[in-house]
Amino acid sequence: MAAADDLEGIANYLYLHHPAFAASTLQRLYDAAKSLKAFPFSGRAGKKSGTRELVLSPLPYLMIYAVDDHSIQILRFLHAAQDRQ
Repeated sequence: MAAADDLEGIANYLYLHHPAFAASTLQRLYDAAKSLKAFPFSGRAGKKSGTRELVLSPLPYLMIYAVDDHSIQILRFLHAAQDRQ
């Protein structure tokens, strides 16, 4: 799953380069994902059809997700400066 791989990459980077911020940043990413249960349309329309993007400010990350009648699927966690093609 790409989102899980993204989180692993973010965690590895943070623990290596910014260990003081790693745990709190990862917790904020998880909390943002959990918030979609209550507010599934809180993000803006995504660049790809059928997706939404939640800007996780003040963090430099975006959460890309999709919502249908029965579920919310988190697709990616991307750095805001990352190419999203």
